[in-house]
Amino acid sequence: MNVGINLAVSLAVSLALTLILETCFYFIVGKRNKKDLLLLLLANVLTNPAVVLLYWLSVLYTDINEVIVKAVLEISAVLVEWICYRRYAQDIKRPFLFSLGANAFSFTIGVLLQLL
Repeated sequence: MNVGINLAVSLAVSLALTLILETCFYFIVGKRNKKDLLLLLLANVLTNPAVVLLYWLSVLYTDINEVIVKAVLEISAVLVEWICYRRYAQDIKRPFLFSLGANAFSFTIGVLLQLL
């Protein structure tokens, strides 16, 4: 039961932090289109919980190196979000670079926050 509570908290905190950080990234790079901002939020609601859940399941139930797990899952999130931005964004001209930048920004800030 304790694992379930920890997982739920981890999912909620990770999603909230990701939404805040990637929204900040969106504005930092000069984007202002409300529909693209909504797309960013929806793309992250789609990818973040899956990444966090798969990470925890991999850590708890396999012997796969955590760094490899994180790398594969983060690359997967970048690719899924890139597809979303490429297909539906109105003002994101380089969707792959945007997805990579947003994910790198939120991942790096998340790692730095964990060090505090």
